Amino acid sequence: MVTMSKAVIVLAEGFEEIEAVTVIDVLRRAGVEVTIAGLERGTVRGSHDISVVAEQAIEGIAAADFHALVLPGGMPGAARLRDDTRVKALVQAFARAGKLCAAICAAPIALEAAGVLTGRRATSYPGFELPSASYLEEKVVVDGNLVTSRGVGTALEFALTLVERLATPEKAAELRQRMLVD
Repeated sequence: MVTMSKAVIVLAEGFEEIEAVTVIDVLRRAGVEVTIAGLERGTVRGSHDISVVAEQAIEGIAAADFHALVLPGGMPGAARLRDDTRVKALVQAFARAGKLCAAICAAPIALEAAGVLTGRRATSYPGFELPSASYLEEKVVVDGNLVTSRGVGTALEFALTLVERLATPEKAAELRQRMLVD
C-alpha cells in the first residue's frame, strides 16, 4: 500500500496568495494531502485582500504527522511567521526530524529565525538575505531537507520541486507537461 505524502502550509495574515495557492493546488494535483493551517483557525487575509480558510490552527500541527512544512512569503505575513514562537518551534521540530522545510519569497526569514539555515544553501526574495546561509540567487535552492525559492515568479517551479520530493520526479514531469510548464 502506497502511503500518501502529507504537507502542511502555514498562513499568517498578509501572506502572498500566489505562493500559497500555487503550492496548495500543485501538491494536491500530485496527490499530496495538504493541510492549510493558520496562526489562528479560520479566515486568513492575504496581502492582496484574498482570503483563504485555515482548516486548523498551528497548535494542532505536529511534525510527526507530516512529511513537509511549507511557508509562503508576502509581507507582512512572512514577518508574522518569523516572529511567532510557535512557527519557530514547528520549523525546528521538522528540521530535527529530517522532514522537508520549504519557504518562498520573504518566508525563509522564518527559517533563519529558527536557526535551521546555518551553513546551508538558500535563497529568498531580494532584500531578505539570510546571514547564516550560503546565499544564492537561484529560482529554487534545494539543500537536503531545505527548499527555498525567490518569489511569485518562481512559485510554480517551487511547487513542482516539492512534488519531486513529496511524490516522484515522474509525477512532477507529468504535471509540467499537463500544465504546459516549460
